[in-house]
Amino acid sequence: MSSITEDLKNALSSIVSGAGDVFSTTRDVTKNAVVTTVQAGGDVATTAVSAIGNIVSEGIGVSSSAGVSVEEATTGLVTGAIEGAKEAGVTLEQAVEEAAHGAVQGVSHIGGDVGSAAVSAVAGAIKAAGDIGEDSGTLAKEAVMGSLKAADEIGSEAGGLVRKALLGAVALPHDIIDALLTGKTD
Repeated sequence: MSSITEDLKNALSSIVSGAGDVFSTTRDVTKNAVVTTVQAGGDVATTAVSAIGNIVSEGIGVSSSAGVSVEEATTGLVTGAIEGAKEAGVTLEQAVEEAAHGAVQGVSHIGGDVGSAAVSAVAGAIKAAGDIGEDSGTLAKEAVMGSLKAADEIGSEAGGLVRKALLGAVALPHDIIDALLTGKTD
């Protein structure tokens, strides 16, 4: 994990000095880290999937320490993790759920807004779906599930914040979110 930490710290230092953008940098570094980690892990699918969450969570901490927008970094980290998982041959649904889980957990560890992290994670999943030619509804659903799982593990207050943020987010697919959170399909 120290490799992604160092790579991300080095890449983010250029952003802080004004030489790049948060989304592209976090996406690219995370994608490379996921591909490298999964390939090094061989055929151990469970380890590879859980590594995705750890990479995203670690990336949140590094981004926060570098003073960049955690919301923007979260979107980039989740997008990169999903793109890397696809390239490495990891089951996408599990990878998306784990990436979103890692994002919410990571933001919680730095004392950030878990609701915003969940919204950014779902936005990252939707962005990745478009970039890699996958169904955005399926990936959004998995990101919502991963965000909720992480929030519920943190505590009921975090769970409530995440649910409220997801339901209130204008840019997210409300038919999917409403069905998952309320059970209503209409």
